[in-house]
Amino acid sequence: MTTTLAVAAAAALALSACGSSSDDTAGSGSSSSSSATSAKALKVGMAFDVGGRGDGTFNDLAVKGLDKAKTEFGATTEELSPKEDGSDRADLLRQLADDGYNPIVGVGFSYGEAMDTVAKEYPDLQFVRIDGDPSQVPNVAVQSFAEQEGSYLVGAAAALKSKSNHIGFIGGNESALITKFYAGYVQGAKAVKNDIKVDDKRLATGDDGAGFGNIDGAKVAAQAMYGNGADIIYTAAGGSFNGSFPVAASTGNLAIGVDSDQYETVGDPKLQKIILTSMIKRVDNAVYLSIKSFKDTGKASGTAYGLKDEGVGYSTSGGKVDDIKSKLDDYRQQIIDGKIKVSETVS
Repeated sequence: MTTTLAVAAAAALALSACGSSSDDTAGSGSSSSSSATSAKALKVGMAFDVGGRGDGTFNDLAVKGLDKAKTEFGATTEELSPKEDGSDRADLLRQLADDGYNPIVGVGFSYGEAMDTVAKEYPDLQFVRIDGDPSQVPNVAVQSFAEQEGSYLVGAAAALKSKSNHIGFIGGNESALITKFYAGYVQGAKAVKNDIKVDDKRLATGDDGAGFGNIDGAKVAAQAMYGNGADIIYTAAGGSFNGSFPVAASTGNLAIGVDSDQYETVGDPKLQKIILTSMIKRVDNAVYLSIKSFKDTGKASGTAYGLKDEGVGYSTSGGKVDDIKSKLDDYRQQIIDGKIKVSETVS
């Protein structure tokens, strides 16, 4: 079973899959927001983060929301993926804009500067960015999440389950966003055991997105952490979990997933056995609700999702946290009630 986290009850309708490229030939669709008022004319463009469709975490959650909008609204969709170094993000956004897509969704905080630049060039189009700081550009709506709150819960789970009093964290890079995951994880773990040891390894420097597809780097990091005594590792690095999860399986240790319920998505029984829990982040609902808002009103607005509106949380699939669920839910309620304040950084 999984803790199902719905941002809005209205969002719970049927899903269907769509292809990884344009489902219809891009026409000369209107680039004005008025085109969104007609479901038949709705054309939604999506530019992925590094890894694209099939990464098993962040991008695939965005696809889920896009697919839902396609099914429910009859939208034409187009999906584009950046180069491994992400250097063509602005080009992808311009391509979608020139092909008549509106709204245009950029998946990941790394689209920040590129999207702001391109949005100014196309002021009549609506741009939506998933993750990152708010934008000052009027036609850019940013959907953000309190990752530190969900990470607090999986950190508490790790501390409650650790036998060595030593756990680890592998992050995609050193960005403020990934630091929120780490900070919440540490705070949750130390709320349970103040003397617990938490290793921290980032797979890329600064805001470099290369760490979200660095399977070899995650493998090496996991081998080092497990070898030095950690028995549970939380990987917040996109598709890089394909490096750390197998190491957990081969060494008889545990892992924590991110974004999606990775127990349900890894597809390998050997890996399912080592997943303690996952920090759920409802990117799918953020994408869907942004598109719905654009269809209904001609614009999308920035929204911040946290535990209180079930935008983040933890999964229970596999049953490994069943015996501590009451403790985790107590922490969850204390955060919602404001009794526990989870910082975005660790001092």
